[in-house]
Amino acid sequence: MRFYKIRILVLSSLIGLFLNFFIGCGKDNYSAPESVISGQITYKGSPLYLKGTDEAIQLQLYQEGYDLNDHIPVYVNQEGKFNVKTFDGQYKLITRNNNGPWENQTDTLEIDLKGSLSDINYEVTPYFWIDKNDVELDNSKHLTGSIEIQKVVETASLDYVMVLVSKTQFVDNQSNVYREDMAVDEDDDITHIDISEDLSSILEEHDNLYVRIGVQAKGADQALYTEVKKIK
Repeated sequence: MRFYKIRILVLSSLIGLFLNFFIGCGKDNYSAPESVISGQITYKGSPLYLKGTDEAIQLQLYQEGYDLNDHIPVYVNQEGKFNVKTFDGQYKLITRNNNGPWENQTDTLEIDLKGSLSDINYEVTPYFWIDKNDVELDNSKHLTGSIEIQKVVETASLDYVMVLVSKTQFVDNQSNVYREDMAVDEDDDITHIDISEDLSSILEEHDNLYVRIGVQAKGADQALYTEVKKIK
């Protein structure tokens, strides 16, 4: 009788193991998402250049019928581009609250995803806009030039301008080998900023150097940047 009970226990254990194995296989056999949503953050159709490191700027993707707390984070790179892979369905794309160098907004972009959807322009209203950027490295090892900044949001205030140089193509307020913050005097519409930085201390240390200018609005958690420009 004891032997019979032991056989039953062994048989039950084996059945349990087989069930767990098949259930596990069933979970692993779910199809991975294949549809893609990609695009760029823009202002009047022009791209915004942003901080791309440290997942600093995100959009949020919600699917219809699911809890609003259960969103998919959509990370934005330094060119303002985003790309996320998910399943087909009805989605809403929004900005993360108080995140980015733009006016906080509640606009929702409705997306009907069937396959892949690219070239989406997610429009925002930045606090400031950089109209001109002609900064270059001259023969005397100085970074010279100017930028012009236009106020877009009437109530916005300009805090400071950053001159940033990095040894890689990733350049922002955290990824750099040289940084100089410039206090600025605001103008009603256009602020002209002259740039003159002596880079002789870092030119000999690095084979490649890249520059960006960052514009920080008061109260914003992120800056607006110029495009990355190689200077060495």
